[in-house]
Amino acid sequence: METPEAEDAAPAETAEQDTIEDLKAELAATEKAGKEFEDRYMRLCAEFENYKKRSAREAQDFRKFANEALIKDLLPVIDNLERAIQSSSPQENHPENFNGSIIEGGQMTLNEILKVLERFHAKPIDSLGQPFDPNYHEAVGQEESDEHEDNIVVREFQRGYLLHDRLIRPAMVMVSKAVSKPAAAENEPTDNENENPNGAE
Repeated sequence: METPEAEDAAPAETAEQDTIEDLKAELAATEKAGKEFEDRYMRLCAEFENYKKRSAREAQDFRKFANEALIKDLLPVIDNLERAIQSSSPQENHPENFNGSIIEGGQMTLNEILKVLERFHAKPIDSLGQPFDPNYHEAVGQEESDEHEDNIVVREFQRGYLLHDRLIRPAMVMVSKAVSKPAAAENEPTDNENENPNGAE
């Protein structure tokens, strides 16, 4: 027969055991929540680092290409100046030295503009004599040539330009189409055929 003290100890032990189980469950839930918060924190840190890098790249690109619109607007002016210089020739009603000084002045102005563009990292594309490249050239036609292979730039109608490494205008060009050399005439008589087969003169 159990004593009253033994009967009181059993419920107390059971209650203590339940408390321990509750604490363990609470600890496990807390550890799980802590792990989730840690994972979320690490993801936020990684996203923030990516954001900083992306923002830095965008800011750098903005500084590099901030003048792109202005340079594009200047290109037609340069085109017209180049055409004027190329088409200029001594006129009958102007002395040759007078017309020559105008051409020289236009060339000096053009050179100064190109120097300004170069300071802002804008430069013309070297196209003439180069293989056609659709990344930099816009072909407006083909021209037969016995001096070039296929798809070589033989004429340039409008210069292309780069700003840093970005294409801001392709070059408008004419590309070559190689002329195949005529084969020897098949029916051309040979020396033996020209000789009299009978040996008669």
